[in-house]
Amino acid sequence: MQQPLRGLPSVDRVLSDPQVRVALASLRRDIVVDMVRQRLDRARQEMVAGGAPPAFENLVGLVLADLALLSRPSLRPVINATGVVLHTNLGRAPLSQEAAAAAQDAALRYSNLEFELDSGERGSRLSHIETLLCRLTGAEAALVVNNNASAVLLGLTALAQGWEVVVSRSQAVEIGGGFRIPDVLRQSGAQLVEVGTTNRTYLADYEAAITGQTAALLRVHPSNFKIVGFTESVPLEQMVRLAHERHLIVLDDLGSGCLLDTAAYGLDHEPMVQESVAAGADLIFFSGDKLLGGPQAGLVVGRADLVRRLRRHPLARAVRIDKMSLAALAVTLLHYLRGEALSAIPIWRMIARPLASLEEQARGWAARLGAEATVVEGESYVGGGSLPGSTLPTRLVAVAPRVPAGGSSGAAAQHLAARLRLGDPPIVARIERDRLLLDPRTVLPDEETPLLNRLSEALHATPA
Repeated sequence: MQQPLRGLPSVDRVLSDPQVRVALASLRRDIVVDMVRQRLDRARQEMVAGGAPPAFENLVGLVLADLALLSRPSLRPVINATGVVLHTNLGRAPLSQEAAAAAQDAALRYSNLEFELDSGERGSRLSHIETLLCRLTGAEAALVVNNNASAVLLGLTALAQGWEVVVSRSQAVEIGGGFRIPDVLRQSGAQLVEVGTTNRTYLADYEAAITGQTAALLRVHPSNFKIVGFTESVPLEQMVRLAHERHLIVLDDLGSGCLLDTAAYGLDHEPMVQESVAAGADLIFFSGDKLLGGPQAGLVVGRADLVRRLRRHPLARAVRIDKMSLAALAVTLLHYLRGEALSAIPIWRMIARPLASLEEQARGWAARLGAEATVVEGESYVGGGSLPGSTLPTRLVAVAPRVPAGGSSGAAAQHLAARLRLGDPPIVARIERDRLLLDPRTVLPDEETPLLNRLSEALHATPA
């Protein structure tokens, strides 16, 4: 075995290859050397296990593939043709052009992030969004952190650490990634007191659970699931009345953070932040990158004295929002203030888009793609832990690729989907009934041409 192992090329020989020398010009030498050594070590291990020695050209090809993978950012733009508007795995809400430009400016330049231009003294980063949030929601005060889970954790830690918090058993939910509301409560130091049953909770259940150790009543909007049938829940106004009679506070975790009435667009009604403020909830928590349509953020609005306590808590600094997200969020809120959310914010433009417009676009795609594409009726989904079970009618382009000899229509559709995902730009669609389905609702205007070009190429390359 020693003789074949000695036949492996040296590191210097691989580095002297013309193609590898090109890579050396764009990457640090020590990085390239290390990756060449790793590839040679793998080849050596395979040979010890009985494998054949690799050809020099193949070894160089593997090294070049490793270097190419390292050189290209793994986080890449993706065309979302799934019809899921807030696709969590694809980054949820795309920003408006103006919000993205604001984030870029904040990244490229200095800014008055924590500087008062009038006085020339230090300021607060929260001042850039508090007035906007209060105007939009009617709340007394507001703050923003890096995501909604952080906002809830901060609120519970600052206001209920060491105290009891009462929540309906039906609302002790699990959100994305396996995070559970009871776990968040435990991390905050608050003691969870569950009341009611999985499907029915009454005001009397909350009333009976209140003790001298109770700090708050918590409502958690079940934004990623729905309980139907024999159910009962307590309206927020009744929870507020009970809490305030007992000198307690009500914390309302809305999750999605909707500022527009979703029912106006054929969807179920999603609780709005303004409604919670009007109902008297003391603090309301919601996300920036769901139905608000902005960057990832956790927003808190409500009573000024409680917001001040959250601001002063040490945890507030650990979960504070960064300057780029703050800049994008401020512009997103301005879209609502100007009354231009439906035209400027991408997710709301998608949600409000007329069916006739979707059908026209889908027919244009099918005509471009040829006989393998047809237009079919379908449904779009809001996604992102919002409006479970609520869909929007749409028109889909269904692609049934040619099936190679001995193959199946399902395998052909999977093969086409993989080609689209692995290309540049990657395209993510969905498969149903052995057909690739593309929904124009979630494809941004400047993505239409590259999508059709890539799909045409992939269909042409599919084995007949």
